[in-house]
Amino acid sequence: MMEQKVIDPVVLKALGQFKALDEKITHFSSIIGLADWDQKVMAPKKGRGTFAKATGTLRTEIFKLSVSEEMGELLAELTLPDNLILLDEVTRAKVREYKEYYQKSKSIPADLFQEYSILTAQANDAWEEARENNDFARFLPYLEKIVDYKRRFAEIYGYEDHPYDALLDEFEPGLTVKILDPLFAKLRDSSVKLLERIQQKGKRTQAEIFEQSFSIEKQKEFNRYILPIIGFDLEAGRLDETVHPFAQTVNTGDVRLTTRYLEGNVRSALFGTIHEAGHGIYEQHINPQFEESVLQSGASFGIHESQSRFLENMVGRSKEFWKYFYPKLQEYFPKQLENMTVDEFYRAVNTVQPSFIRVEADELTYNLHIMLRYEIEKALISGEIEAKDLPEVWNQKMQDYLGVTPSTNTVGVLQDVHWSFGGIGYFPSYSLGNLYAAQILRTIQKDLPDFYNHIENGRFDLIQEWLKEKIHQYGKLYTPNELIVKVTGEELNAEYLVEYLERKYTEVYEL
Repeated sequence: MMEQKVIDPVVLKALGQFKALDEKITHFSSIIGLADWDQKVMAPKKGRGTFAKATGTLRTEIFKLSVSEEMGELLAELTLPDNLILLDEVTRAKVREYKEYYQKSKSIPADLFQEYSILTAQANDAWEEARENNDFARFLPYLEKIVDYKRRFAEIYGYEDHPYDALLDEFEPGLTVKILDPLFAKLRDSSVKLLERIQQKGKRTQAEIFEQSFSIEKQKEFNRYILPIIGFDLEAGRLDETVHPFAQTVNTGDVRLTTRYLEGNVRSALFGTIHEAGHGIYEQHINPQFEESVLQSGASFGIHESQSRFLENMVGRSKEFWKYFYPKLQEYFPKQLENMTVDEFYRAVNTVQPSFIRVEADELTYNLHIMLRYEIEKALISGEIEAKDLPEVWNQKMQDYLGVTPSTNTVGVLQDVHWSFGGIGYFPSYSLGNLYAAQILRTIQKDLPDFYNHIENGRFDLIQEWLKEKIHQYGKLYTPNELIVKVTGEELNAEYLVEYLERKYTEVYEL
């Protein structure tokens, strides 16, 4: 017989206190998630200032709990080697998550954190106004303060080589500039060469089909039609409108998607909705056992983006996806699509065209948008450039990377919401998501040889079941590197995305 583990009463008491503290922090975080969604989607503008202070106060209470003396004592007790070995896998993962945050953040004064929390809540409104009015000066004072806070936080967190490493680690644990630079260099070089071939030799696509008026109401109807088919449970979620699309989880039974509708660009809301559905389905599929705990979210931002980019691009921009959905789309827009075949539509939605807006970029040039932001953020945090320099730096890098120069700051440096909420270090997650997604695609096609036939036949349930079993159910149980190795058998490898893009666009452009 196996010897049963006997847990000391002192450790049992610590486990009970730790569980209660975890639940309390998670409950508060759920309310913050709801408040964030409300501020961006529903709240009237005149009340947002006070609202920002209120959410800042609650965030500070969550922070205080996470770095409290009680948390420190519990973590010290539970991480003693003799005690840690007695914990089950789930509890060890919870302890790991809190310990990492505690060690990084315990030296941040609570009042400093509260100032930062209120600032970022207020900055969102300033960003929205600045973007709407092409007024960078309106946002600049907030951005300067946010950058200053992030530089200070990086020093408090600590790093070995580059201060940006400390901020990358918030979104993708273990990721560093030293790891990311060669991955991005390989992807950048191959993407630029492929883009040049497409521009010089590619067969023209009929992208002008999208330069028509597509009823916003019809777009909304179509999006609501496809969501449950591709796997998003509308009884455990909802779809709303906002300035910048996002997904927000209140809990696994309440996952909220948002999108942005443009009458003159049907692709924006269509692929934006599919993208956010990828995030939402991931959250809805997390093991109910992890509800009300720190594990009730995705493994990392990069893994999360792998699910949204996988669904948006590798599924949603595939020919098989449109063989299934195109007849229905034609029913919604018969006049606009009456003279276009499904093959022509497939090529049109995969048109490669360097453009200003990241969220509307094609699958190939999208990564170049991320890389220029990565370069800017590194330089911001290291002090090589200042916030006031950003419009000029941004426009130059757009020209260098994509060969286009924004005519306004609205379609340039002000287009993304991330800096307003302090998300410096977030952007690399998108290209990491593409890299992870290509590696996952290679694995799922081994396990499901009829992968694309399933898509063509509308059997998204088979694909989602695989994703749930292999990835979604685990939440934060594993670190991102542990999870990608568990799923694919190897660490992150840029080759798979390079091969995927080469293969796809050689076909689309008949190179």
